[in-house]
Amino acid sequence: MKVYIKTYGCQMNERDSEAAAGMLSSLGYGITDNEEDADILIFNTCSVRDQAERKAIGKIGILTRLKKRKPGIYIGIMGCMAQNRGEELLQELPHVDFVIGTGKLHKLPEILAETIKKRNRQLHLEEDHGVLTGMGTHFLGTNQISAYIAITRGCNRFCSYCIVPYVRGREISREIGDIRHEAEILVGQGIKEIMLLGQNVAAFGLGGDINPPPPEVSPFADLLAELNTIPGLKRLRFTSPYPSYFNDKLIRTMAALPTVCHSLHLPLQSGSDHILKAMNRHYTGKQYLEIAGKLRSAMPDITFSTDVIVGFPGETEEDFNATRAVMNEVGYDNAYIFKYSPRQGTAAAKMEDQVPQEVKEQRNQILLDDLARRVAEHNSRLKGKIVEVMVEGPSKRNSERWCGRTSTNKVAIFDPSDGMKSGDMVMVKVNRTTAMSLFGEVCAIPEEKP
Repeated sequence: MKVYIKTYGCQMNERDSEAAAGMLSSLGYGITDNEEDADILIFNTCSVRDQAERKAIGKIGILTRLKKRKPGIYIGIMGCMAQNRGEELLQELPHVDFVIGTGKLHKLPEILAETIKKRNRQLHLEEDHGVLTGMGTHFLGTNQISAYIAITRGCNRFCSYCIVPYVRGREISREIGDIRHEAEILVGQGIKEIMLLGQNVAAFGLGGDINPPPPEVSPFADLLAELNTIPGLKRLRFTSPYPSYFNDKLIRTMAALPTVCHSLHLPLQSGSDHILKAMNRHYTGKQYLEIAGKLRSAMPDITFSTDVIVGFPGETEEDFNATRAVMNEVGYDNAYIFKYSPRQGTAAAKMEDQVPQEVKEQRNQILLDDLARRVAEHNSRLKGKIVEVMVEGPSKRNSERWCGRTSTNKVAIFDPSDGMKSGDMVMVKVNRTTAMSLFGEVCAIPEEKP
């Protein structure tokens, strides 16, 4: 039987879908990118934004026509929307065969087998900590050099705009040895770069509700140090951390380890202390800037990306300007800027003083314009410089040229050298830059270390 898996939402969902594909593939199921060829269609859904739910519901809804034409197919929903709206989905979508919540994703093969055997509808929303260790399988593509590893699940922060703690549960962490074992298998299969994932990845191993941790306590730093010793692993990235978990030990460890990339996603959400408090974010604008400053002092070449919400309930022009000021001072190289929309089930959805949509649009565009100008300027400073790049392969826009990324997450475009392959580390001299990319020529290919 062939399985089609459609993913909505974040990198954690992408990892869950890949793990699901890995589990099913190992049992003999075929994985297809064409829903018309599939016997089983699975939709891995997101609940972070209402738009993501509506998009998924719309897509699944129209599949009623496909099921009438092919009554033998099976349709399933998993992920955050499944957890959030479980029974309701089965009622609204009678052509759906199974719904699996976030705590039972590792049981997908068993639930699918039961659905096929008994031809009855299945609903599984129970919490199960086995989901962390039970989803260590991978479904890797040809010449793939990067892979995700989920190291934590859930969140204890309960930001007032966010539904994640309600659909992903409280924070749980894996054992360091278990994560290392998964990483070693991936490296053995040709993976050169690993992205560590978690809703609050820097809280790894702390347990409870510690925020912030003591200056010299960081199990996450210990994990990075452990993975750094794996032969053949060239780069480590991670997302998404909470700012106040960057204590002295973690910053010092990041700066000392050669595999840890000098690019960091550091969510801001707002630069206004008034709005941060309303968001239930446990830091101030000043504290955020101090953390960013410590990171830059330890790693002068570091680049930052961030998440920002404009138009949060009660956001004044002064609040917005505070956000704009922090963004300009940190100097982000990328930012995911969202116009606030109420999310049912969160504390912020009940707040008064909602900001008009046209104001949100204006503020959003101002920050986007600031970002574009700033990134173009940052990239222009690299003209004439030589940067180290991990080769990814032919460029999607021009297959005659190749692309790769720097440790600071800059995309570089260049002509390939003889014998070059994905995963190689090359030195590229930057001849031209845009706001999106660096363009240059390979000037050296380091010998492979033994």
